[in-house]
Amino acid sequence: MEVPNYGMMVQPGYPINTVGANPMMPSGPNYPPAMNPAMAPGFYPSVNTNPLVPQTAPYPQFSGIPGYEGMEGEGGGKFLPPPPVVGPGPDSLPTPSNKDWTIPSISQETAKKALLDYVNGHCCYGTSPVEQMEIQQMKPFNTYRYRLETFTESRSCEWTTKPLTTNEKLDGPSNGPAPQPWEIIMEPPALFHDEIKKQPIPHTSSKKECEECHGKGKIICQKCNGNGRVKCGHCNGSGRSSGEQCSHCNGSGSEGCNGCNQTNVQTCPGCTGKGQVISYIELTVTWKNNLYEFIPDHHSEFPTDLFKKVTGDKIFVDEQLLVPPLVNFPEASINQASQTAVQQHYSQFISSCRILKQKQSIEWLPLTKVEYNWKEKSCSYFVYGRENLVETKDYPSTCCCVIL
Repeated sequence: MEVPNYGMMVQPGYPINTVGANPMMPSGPNYPPAMNPAMAPGFYPSVNTNPLVPQTAPYPQFSGIPGYEGMEGEGGGKFLPPPPVVGPGPDSLPTPSNKDWTIPSISQETAKKALLDYVNGHCCYGTSPVEQMEIQQMKPFNTYRYRLETFTESRSCEWTTKPLTTNEKLDGPSNGPAPQPWEIIMEPPALFHDEIKKQPIPHTSSKKECEECHGKGKIICQKCNGNGRVKCGHCNGSGRSSGEQCSHCNGSGSEGCNGCNQTNVQTCPGCTGKGQVISYIELTVTWKNNLYEFIPDHHSEFPTDLFKKVTGDKIFVDEQLLVPPLVNFPEASINQASQTAVQQHYSQFISSCRILKQKQSIEWLPLTKVEYNWKEKSCSYFVYGRENLVETKDYPSTCCCVIL
């Protein structure tokens, strides 16, 4: 697959996302009170569990990477601005040569077979109306579905850390200047398919002391809050079970913590007990297919939502870097929808993403109202979609016991 040439763009850096840990277990009826971290065994730290208190950037002292200076010490992540779009906007492109539009329609035989399939799918529906019906009128509504798909690529970066593994080689600034986010070549997936890829930005790695445990490899046990005991699971901390003293905890309401085996501390999850981590800038590339869909008013009582269940016949497809809006389709609302969609997607994505490809299409959605008589009764039903599904509210024979 040919990889698009994104060109070289020097982009400003971006801040990092704040991180919050899970809240500590609240105290129960007989549960030991929360332990002051200063009283924790040894000098193991606790983890910041208050989501209202932001944590700082992992290692603000690691700075000086050209293009990424603004990431240190700030909160929240931002998308990187994309390189400028090559070529004119969609309004400057020529309109497609689509003067002749062929609008198909279904036959009476197709309409009857669709109703028969519908009836056969209902155990209490009789087939006599289908066999004896007299079709009075078939009203095609020439309904369409317009779609604009804009396949975009966006990039963001943030500081992150991972545990240090044995004999892992660091790719730090000494290996060369870090490339800017849009200079890194990432092969896109199949067109119009969502995907996310992450990778470290070269030459931004550094080995640092783990901030979660301050290099000790252990933290206060988050399950028992450093007490070594937790609420008894058999009596829910009440000390009594079935009206009697709980035999599991002897009425104390607490039991030994199996998260730390009553040692009061646990292995630090940030460094897996090694006390050191690798800090680096991670690039996230997001490919997304953005869809705009429009079905015009078909001037019938048919529920438009049912079209989501079916497909239509493609009567027009236009795929290019930036598609032009339609101007000469027979249905004026489709032209208006195309102009709105093209301008909306261009304005929405050109400042935050790279547009890799656009595709607009028009489907003919078969929708025919069939009016028929059976035993002097006037009835009707709709046939819709390529699948020829049926929607009806007045089928005259709904019990096989009274088929005449």
